[in-house]
Amino acid sequence: MRTDLAIALAIARKDAVAELRGRQAAGATLFFAALVLLLFGFALGPDSRRLAEAAPGLLWLAIVFGGLLTVARLHQIETDDGALDELARYPVERRAIYLGKAIAGLLAMLALGGVLLPVVAVLYGIDLLAAAPPLLITVVLGAIGFAAVGTFYAGVTVRMRAREVMLPLLMLPVIAPLLLAAVKATAAALGGDPLGELGAWLQLLAAFDLVMLLAGAAGYGYLLEE
Repeated sequence: MRTDLAIALAIARKDAVAELRGRQAAGATLFFAALVLLLFGFALGPDSRRLAEAAPGLLWLAIVFGGLLTVARLHQIETDDGALDELARYPVERRAIYLGKAIAGLLAMLALGGVLLPVVAVLYGIDLLAAAPPLLITVVLGAIGFAAVGTFYAGVTVRMRAREVMLPLLMLPVIAPLLLAAVKATAAALGGDPLGELGAWLQLLAAFDLVMLLAGAAGYGYLLEE
């Protein structure tokens, strides 16, 4: 188990370095996600109450759009140069490869969320400081679930010709429960959790993360064999 973790961390470090070297693509993803928030802000108009009510949903919509580009890129880079096939030939547990890819995706998603939260605060007039602890927990749990699902389905679609289309088509129905729970938990955190619903939504996020991580680790090896 310790060896698997060391291998996973090495793979995650390799992917993170590759992502940093391709900072132009990463910067474009961040710009795209921030642009989504800006355009929806213009569409909703200057009504501060409407903007505040829509902020949780638009935040996660931007995170999902940016995350789709990120998880696809983490696999595409290695597939184009044959590195993923070479990695599959190594005598290591497939779950370690999956975990490494998922950790790299998680780090990218956390960076994306860390950038978008201040953008939401500025554009929609949201006070994030009062809700910072539950909001950060929500973002972390949402990022874990998205990385778990995204890593698996990026592996499914990476060799397809229409992978840019197939990835969101396959992923979005699966992450619908995560998206719902994340939006509700974010709204509860920003609203001061008047009904005590925050804990229930966070538990749903945690359960979703656990199930998807176990399923992804179990099934990812079959993708590498194809």
